[in-house]
Parts: sequence; structure tokens; C-alpha cells
Amino acid sequence: MDVIRILFAIILPPVGVFLQVGLGLHFWLNILLTLCGYIPGIIHAIWVILRK
Repeated sequence: MDVIRILFAIILPPVGVFLQVGLGLHFWLNILLTLCGYIPGIIHAIWVILRK
């Protein structure tokens, strides 16, 4: 399942984070990071997915 989340994290970072943690703080932070720049959103999403 982590492979699917990582693929979503690369294509749409907030979706990958949502699949991992739901509508929590990390989800909203990832939306903000993705809006500021696509690469920070990807890095944060992969970090959240691999952290658990």
C-alpha cells in the first residue's frame, strides 16, 4: 500500500498525505507547501508516508 501512497505523493502530494493521515494537520500543511511550491509538497508527503 505504501507504493500507491508514494505514487500519489509524487503526482498529487496532498492525496498521498490524506491516504496516510486523513484530514489532520499534516494534510493542511501539505496543501500549503504544495501551493508554495510543488517540490516542497512532494518532499513533505514522502516524509509523512515513510515516517510511519
